[in-house]
Amino acid sequence: METRELILVSLFAALTAIGAFIRIPIPYVPFTLQFLFCAFAGILLGSKLRAISQIVYVLVGLIGVPAFTEGGGSGYIFKPTFGYLIGFIVAAYVIGKITEKIKELNLIKALLATLSGLFFVYLFGVSYLYLIYNLYLGQIKNVEWAIFYGFTVCIGGDLFLSLVVAVTAIKVAAFAKKSRLTLN
Repeated sequence: METRELILVSLFAALTAIGAFIRIPIPYVPFTLQFLFCAFAGILLGSKLRAISQIVYVLVGLIGVPAFTEGGGSGYIFKPTFGYLIGFIVAAYVIGKITEKIKELNLIKALLATLSGLFFVYLFGVSYLYLIYNLYLGQIKNVEWAIFYGFTVCIGGDLFLSLVVAVTAIKVAAFAKKSRLTLN
């Protein structure tokens, strides 16, 4: 990796960690700004770096740095919200792969790419929430409960963040390309 690539990967990993601490506590799954930085990583970083930034973020948290919403450490994999962190990795990759194929980024294309990534955050997040509560914590929860608390309660804020990403991505991507910050 080049120095510039290392800096960008580290920057987005750090921004995602900062986003974990900007949160609104709601039952079971707090609303944070992690997805905002995950989505920006997907749009701005080149094909080999988008998911790496989120992998670095998750690994830093798993080795014990309190980078997650509720701390850090390897035991975090047993937290009900760990699936969302896995979803961030997939989301950054998906968003990046989609935006790589777009010749000219506009609001609709940026929003669709971001929403595509958000789909995977919720797919992994809600599934993991359900499985951890039922199989590890021994608290029997039905699928409707997991969808309500893991998706319905949270989606409004993430849709707003998706719109923020789409609106700003056009300007930021143009600036990054002109400044050679993007690695696509």
